[in-house]
Amino acid sequence: MVELAGRHRIGRLALLVTALLVTIPLPAATAPAPDPASLILVDGFEQGSFAPEGGLFYKDNPEQRAGRIAFGRNAPLQGQGELTLTAVPACDRRAEGCSERAEAWERPEVLVPYSETVWYGLAIRLNDPLPQDDRRYVMAQWKRETLRDAERDFSPFLALRLYQGRLGFTVETDLLVSYPIGSPERPEGCLPGEARVLNRPESHQTRALVAIESGATPESYPDYFDACAPGIRVTRHADLPSAQKGWIDFVVRSRPGPAGDGHVEILADGVPIVTVKGHIGHAAPGLDRNQYFKFGPYRAPNALPWSISYDDFRRGPRCSDVIRAGQCPAE
Repeated sequence: MVELAGRHRIGRLALLVTALLVTIPLPAATAPAPDPASLILVDGFEQGSFAPEGGLFYKDNPEQRAGRIAFGRNAPLQGQGELTLTAVPACDRRAEGCSERAEAWERPEVLVPYSETVWYGLAIRLNDPLPQDDRRYVMAQWKRETLRDAERDFSPFLALRLYQGRLGFTVETDLLVSYPIGSPERPEGCLPGEARVLNRPESHQTRALVAIESGATPESYPDYFDACAPGIRVTRHADLPSAQKGWIDFVVRSRPGPAGDGHVEILADGVPIVTVKGHIGHAAPGLDRNQYFKFGPYRAPNALPWSISYDDFRRGPRCSDVIRAGQCPAE
């Protein structure tokens, strides 16, 4: 009888446990986070702040705190809003390494690995007064993340710059073999398809001027692009619009490749400007796994404010995700 009663108690306990398992809901499985490389991001700056679906933010750091950020409605490219970023005088012009900037950054959670292809679209308008000197002026830049213990700085592997009032795109990579223009190897200039470069041995980097403004020649730009690098191959389709044009809608393919498999495409207002292949970007100690994009005025110290407006930010894994006019380049 005792054994039978014990069996009844065990049976009732089993039924109770089963009932609890049936009636108490188990926690739902957490959905995996989306792959950043597959995200399509859009921000027309219509909301008076950065849109959650755009993946952008204004970074709070000492260099940026003096800058100004304004969401406004002053003749946007389309829609009702635009973003104006202004770098203001904040450095002692005698200070070493000081810079002035006001940049919007991609958020860390949306960053894409350095080895992936990402397409960007962004409209840019340079506001008056337009700087005409030959200081450091950058309006948009693509970089590789660096670790805290990195021993040196790395320039953007792709950047939109201003040279004496003219637009220019540059790509940067680890130091390459190059041949000075006028040397026995390149007595008359660069061979077809070779990039015109500035070698910077002190920083172990080579910078190439890959796109110039309409009506200019490479000789119109600072004469420090004085060598030719076979390791960066440039196919020019057209020149950039004038910096004074007003709104320019850029589409850019970002695909760094420090080992020589990089591939960049640049379009402006639907017109293919340049295809760049070869050594693009950096591979060195102190570098992290992701690439990132930021835009806004960045410069060496200056006595005047510098203001740029932006509209219609787009990002996606394909050209068709971001293009607004013209045709996508063949892959």
